[in-house]
Amino acid sequence: MDKDDIGRILEEIAVLLELKGENPFKVRAYNNAARAVETLEEDIGVAITSGSLLEHKGIGKALYEKIVELYNTGHLKYFEQLKLEIPSGLLDIIKIQGVGPKKAKALHDALGVTTVGELEYACNENRLLELHGFGKATQDKILKGIEYFKKGMGHFLLSIALTEAEKVIGLLRENKYIIRSSIAGSIRRRKEIIKDIDIVASVKPGHENSVMDFFVSLPSVSLVIAKGDTKSSVVLRTGINADLRLITDEQFPFALHHFTGSREHNVALRGRAKKMGIRMNEYGLFRGEELIQCRDEEEIYKSIGLSYIPPELREDTGEIEASEKSEIPELIEPSDIKGLFHVHTTYSDSSMTIREAVNAARQLGYQYIGITDHSKSASYAGGLTEERVKEQHEEIDAINDELKDFYIFKGVESDILSDGALDYDEEILAKFDFVIASVHSKFNMEEADMTRRIINAISNPFTTMLGHPTGRLLLSREGYRVDMMKIIDVAADKGKIIELNSHPFRLDLDWRFCRYAKERGVKISINPDAHHPGDLSNIQYGAGIARKGWLSRADVINTLSLAEMKVFLREKHKKITTEDTEV
Repeated sequence: MDKDDIGRILEEIAVLLELKGENPFKVRAYNNAARAVETLEEDIGVAITSGSLLEHKGIGKALYEKIVELYNTGHLKYFEQLKLEIPSGLLDIIKIQGVGPKKAKALHDALGVTTVGELEYACNENRLLELHGFGKATQDKILKGIEYFKKGMGHFLLSIALTEAEKVIGLLRENKYIIRSSIAGSIRRRKEIIKDIDIVASVKPGHENSVMDFFVSLPSVSLVIAKGDTKSSVVLRTGINADLRLITDEQFPFALHHFTGSREHNVALRGRAKKMGIRMNEYGLFRGEELIQCRDEEEIYKSIGLSYIPPELREDTGEIEASEKSEIPELIEPSDIKGLFHVHTTYSDSSMTIREAVNAARQLGYQYIGITDHSKSASYAGGLTEERVKEQHEEIDAINDELKDFYIFKGVESDILSDGALDYDEEILAKFDFVIASVHSKFNMEEADMTRRIINAISNPFTTMLGHPTGRLLLSREGYRVDMMKIIDVAADKGKIIELNSHPFRLDLDWRFCRYAKERGVKISINPDAHHPGDLSNIQYGAGIARKGWLSRADVINTLSLAEMKVFLREKHKKITTEDTEV
């Protein structure tokens, strides 16, 4: 190792020590040693061999021995051990503008933040507003810093990629030379994590170059990677790569289908077509040299003996076999959803009052919302004491008395405690119209213990639905270890609902488990997990995941009308009361 490498490691040790909360003098000692090494005028090897390094200010015997170990072996046991003691994600957090080691440690100690994603989620839930040494200005600065940090990650949440893609294609559709255009790729299939944006467009002959000039000159483009007559690639200001492919209008359905993917789905279809004597590619379906004319994707599928397969299902997970039997379900649409559960307010960690939440939901055309502020154990999120629950219920009753065509259901997002118990006694739980039970702590339990914990919670008669079942935060935190199939089985036996949390960071229940839940007869609730008025629109992402999970309108509980939902929750509450009486 040269002196620059050694100095860098000494500086990193200082940072790790500060994150650990070590004595400031010890932290300063490593910073001073790093500067001493980096400013050496002689070769580091010579300084070590001659012993002159010990004569430099800031290099004591203990630090000298560590430097020698680094120089001779390229490793330092103390450094490696220290890294094991500190969550690695904190080193990313301190790279964000507005967050240094002291603030990172404060965030970790107060909120349990260990990754950039968790920090962004905490900011979006206003967790920093009341935190000592932070506040709104700091929270806003950190959010901006996170935005810059994430540009270099190479993977993006569906919500970000979809928003950017819609902006681009919206501008492209204003171009007079474009005939048809569509977002393709993993965005169209509603994958939860996106690498890049694919757009396909048909163009009037002879105007390809003009359209490409228009594309690469869009305001959102920060870098042009390549520009051609049929394909151009750019990097948007958000850091997402975007590709535009131009074809003739005759080729448009075939190109859209091909570039939507998935690769596995396309390979399976090409194999099927080949057996029928048909060649299939992005330019068309061919029998010999003859093009089989198709006006749209539906006709492509029909030409190879299949019913239409929606983009969300094109993952080669049984959709082709279902299509052969005309068993592709009629997938849920966002417009099928009549009301929203899992809505937070200023009673806990949201920026919107109950009235503001009601107004936002009504403007979006919903018939009801279910307020679910955090329970008392969630002190980090302003969890409600029993007295605050009473106060909130009185306010909800007063607002409901004013409303004629809308209703507020009284709910709570109850923490699932480590043994699976809920966060209030039965007397309090009985006052709610519904209860969402969620894990917010002790994520590192063994799979069997976590599974047992959640089963205990959903076995509680007062639990209506299980919230964000795996606790994952996309691009930042893996879900906790849990046997999801077993959870779904118990939910089926107990008649419990499972949430599909539509927050872009969660999209949890994972679409890969939705189909199994459907098969077991478990109802899903597509919930926004809203902390701001704009979060109510998260439903669009949840609906996309529900479609990807083969869910129909009948599989989703909050497609019920207000009248139907009142009856449903009343019957569930009545059953709980009856069971308690019988016991």
